[in-house]
Amino acid sequence: MRKDIEKFLNSKSFTPMWCEEDIEQVALNRAYTDQRKSLMTLMSELEDIKNTIEDAKLREWNLGNLLKFHDAGIAKE
Repeated sequence: MRKDIEKFLNSKSFTPMWCEEDIEQVALNRAYTDQRKSLMTLMSELEDIKNTIEDAKLREWNLGNLLKFHDAGIAKE
């Protein structure tokens, strides 16, 4: 059976780009089907993104304060 498969593949039955064409088509189909979400789902995702941004801003502020203490020589080494 393996020899049959090798013979088939070596007969150059496929175009050089046969797999890329299929991958592109699958990606296009997935892009249009996976993006359909309910409004509530989108709103909850947006809220999660807002919370993540707020957390990052808070961490940045805290690190800025720690850096000021370190530069002033107040922080422990």
